[in-house]
This record gives sequence, structure tokens and C-alpha cells, in this order.
Amino acid sequence: MSPLPHPHSSPVSETFSFVSLLLSAMASGDLRAELECSVCLNIYTDPVNLRCGHNFCRVCIDRVLDTQGGSGGYSCPECREKFPDRPALQKNMKLRNIAETFLSAHPDREESGVFCTHCVDSPVPAVRSCLLCEVSLCDKHLRVHKKSPEHILCDPTLSMESRKCSVHKEVLKYFCTEDETCICISCCMIGGHKGHEMESLDEASEKKKETLRNVLQNLLTKREETEERVQSLQEHRRKVEEEAAGDTERVTALFRDLRRRLEDLEKRILREISGRAERISISIRDLEIKKEELSRKLRHIEELCNVTDPLTVLQESDTGDLCDTEDGDNEDRERHEELLHDGGGLDVDGISHTLHTLSDIITEVNVYFYIQGAADILLDGNTAHNYLQISDVRKIVSKSDIEQNHPETPERFQDCSQVLSSRSFSSGRHYWDVDVGGSDIWRVGMCYPSIERRGVGSVIGNNKKSWGLDRYNNQYSVIHDSYKILLPTNPSSNRVRIYLDYEAGRISFYDLCDPIRHLHTFTTTFTEPLHAVLWVYEGCIKICGGRWEM
Repeated sequence: MSPLPHPHSSPVSETFSFVSLLLSAMASGDLRAELECSVCLNIYTDPVNLRCGHNFCRVCIDRVLDTQGGSGGYSCPECREKFPDRPALQKNMKLRNIAETFLSAHPDREESGVFCTHCVDSPVPAVRSCLLCEVSLCDKHLRVHKKSPEHILCDPTLSMESRKCSVHKEVLKYFCTEDETCICISCCMIGGHKGHEMESLDEASEKKKETLRNVLQNLLTKREETEERVQSLQEHRRKVEEEAAGDTERVTALFRDLRRRLEDLEKRILREISGRAERISISIRDLEIKKEELSRKLRHIEELCNVTDPLTVLQESDTGDLCDTEDGDNEDRERHEELLHDGGGLDVDGISHTLHTLSDIITEVNVYFYIQGAADILLDGNTAHNYLQISDVRKIVSKSDIEQNHPETPERFQDCSQVLSSRSFSSGRHYWDVDVGGSDIWRVGMCYPSIERRGVGSVIGNNKKSWGLDRYNNQYSVIHDSYKILLPTNPSSNRVRIYLDYEAGRISFYDLCDPIRHLHTFTTTFTEPLHAVLWVYEGCIKICGGRWEM
């Protein structure tokens, strides 16, 4: 049989060995009392401490602080030290390691169900079992038990047979590394394990413990990382809950406005529908009156025609009025034709405008809910024209009267004061804001990376590869492939938003007024990635970050 090697030492194993010696040297009852949480009266689980120095299970102290939250202050449940704000909880890693080691070394004896064999009058929990004598012993009987080597003591157990070889009925003393099983001395000498590499149980156990300690350390690290992620998400949840109040108010106001507009539209359409019948009724009434008047004239004329005295006929004073039978006939015929061909009298243009306005609002709602933060856009100095200055943070572009002597690059714009973003987009939905208050003449938008870098055709919107929003002579327009569309109303704020839905083929521009207002949307099928692009004739413009503002 080969000699049994000594276990390798390491800082981790030395630390655990020290703790084990410490636990063995101290009375388990005294140490247990020191490791009990004063709230739940159990061994610490994930212990944390307050500024006063007292330790508690994290769950226990969180529960206590939650109950104190509505009373206007916080205090330590042990020393009653008061804290004006909810105290921060500090992890006590050493105390947690000691508590876990104590629990692994001192399981609850009563729960083990093993009692002293010799205490027949009243059950007393056993602290050790002797495999030779096949008895379990309490502290009192353990002190008088024989200490000779053949008396092998182990943790309290009800199954003595499991500690002996099933073949030779001898105590298991060695571990066969080849077969990875516990064996007795006879297995080593004459049994099926003769000639195999083997170790003492203590040595094999220590090696396995070393492996388990490494696993334990990895698990502790992962648990700490998980705890940090939980705390990070909890902090993020608090921020989201704080923002939710403002978001709820804005969305409620938005949908209240939507409902009001829809109700107004409904009332107007119903009014138009009911007004059609009312107009016909009025016309019928007017025609009935005219019919009565014509009948009166008809009777009077017939009476005159029947008069035999010529003087009476000639002296009738209102014959001119009686003979005027075409008064208002053209107007009546036109009104009659208009009413017969009346399609309901609905204001189709007004309704269409209202529906388009609602569609814009719904688009804004979609952008708000599906795009939660502005894309991080930085300017690419390698594309900037030689008279453009780019700020250190690469967010601001300024027009200079002095040539900047930028190094020549194939990407640099040569004939227009223009610059691209370093980032491009080939999928998804994104937006970013541009502050244009520092310039009176500018264009902002998006373009393909294959846009020309020379000539007038390289300016945003002057080609098929770019789409832009333009300001010139205080007139706003959108432009693509050199075709300009003047905007009916100018933006009222100094910030515009550019929104991209790549898969849907949409580039939209918004005025960041209150409430936000849709300016224009280009729709196409994109064939290349898209860059943000800025053109500034004078002054400066800058890219802004931040969340959606409504």
C-alpha cells in the first residue's frame, strides 16, 4: 500500500482550519448565543450591521425598518439608537462565514434524532458515536469513554452499519482513489482494492472539502453579484416608480386630449348629419310658403279675369306684382338641386385634418413607449468640413471663419460645412434631439455613408441619399432629392427631434414644443445604414441627450 500523502495547504484552507479550531475550542452554546439574531433568535442569515455596530439578518432588519417607516424615524431594535433617515445596511462577510461554518460544524442536535445510549432515564442528545462500541454518547458519557485508537468516534449517527465495510464488517478507515469508495483495512490488504492508491478518510475528506470550498467561494461570489444586481434593479425600480408619476400624468393628459378631440369630432359629424335633414325641412317650409303665395296670386288673377267691367280690371293696382312669377325661381331651383345631390354636408377636409392630427399623436405615443431613451450620438471629426469646429465631447459643431487645417481624409466633406455622426443605424427604432438655437441657417437629418463628399449635391437633401429639415430666411422646410416641401407652420422651440424607424422606412421630424408637434415624415425603403448629419452655415448647433419630453 502506498504511503498516504499530506493534504496541500492554501490560504483558503488555512482560514477554514482556523475557524474550525476556533469553533472546536469554544463552547458551542456560548458561540451559538453570539451568532443569534436578536430579532428572529436564529443563527444569522446574510448578516448586515447598522452604524451603531449591531448585526441582524438582512430580512429581519428590513422588516423592522419597514414597520418604522411610517412613524417618522428609524432606530436600532437592540440599542434604540435613532437615525433620521433609513440607515444603510452594510454586509458583514466575516460574520456570515463564521455563522455558515458554525452551522456546518454544529448541526442542530435535537433535529438529528440521535440520543445517548446510556441515558436511559431521560433522552439526552448525543454529541458523538463510537463505531467500535456501537453506542452514542452525550457530553457526560463521552468524557469517561475509552480514548484508545480502536475506539473510533464520529458525529452522532443511528446507522452504525453505514460506517463499516459491508464485506468485512470492519470500520471504514481509508478511501480508494481508484474506485472512489470508502474501504476497511481488510479491503486494502486482501480485498478487491489491494494495490490501489488510497488515502486516509481525513485526507480524502480534506481534499474534497478543499474542492467544495472552492465551489463555495464561487457560489459566494455569484451570490454577491446576484445581490448587487438585485440592489441595482431595486434602485432602478425606485427611479422608475418616481418617473412613473410624471409619466402617468402626461399620458393621462394626452389621452384625455385624444378623447376630447374624438368627442368634438363625433359631435361635429352628428351635427352635420342632423343638419342635412334640418336644411331640407327649412327648404320645404319656404317652398310651402311660396306655394301658398302663388295660390293666392292665382285666385286673384282668376277673379280679375272673370270681371266684365274693363275699368275695374285696368284700375287694379297690384297687377305688376301678380304678373311677376319668376321672382326667386333660379335660386329655388339651385337650392333644390343642391339638396337633392347633398352627400350629407360633412366637412371631409376638416375631419381628415383632425384624424391626421390624432394619428400624429398616436405616433408620438408609440415613440414614447417603445423608445425610452435618446440614442447616444457623437460627431465624427474625420468627416467635418475644414471650417467646422467639433467640441471635445463631440456633441457641438460650430462654424468658424478660420480654416481648421483638419487632416485630409477620404470621408471629409470638401464643399459644404457638414459633419456626420460616428454611429450608424441599420435596424431598430431610435431618436435624438438637436438644439438649433445657436444658428439661423441650418439643416439636420440623416444620410447614407455613400453620400458624395464634394459639390453642391453633397449637402443634406440635395441628393437621393439624404433626408433633411431645413431653415433658411426664417422659413422651415423638409428636403429630399433637391425637392423642398415648405412647412405650413414654423417650429416654436429651438429643439427638434429626429426619429428613425429603420424597418418601417420612416424618418420623422418633431418640434419639441409643449406638447410635442409632428412636422413631417419621409417614408421609403432603406438600402444602407444611416448616419445623423448636421449642416451649419453660421453659429453652432448641438446634439442633446435625455428622455422623451411631452
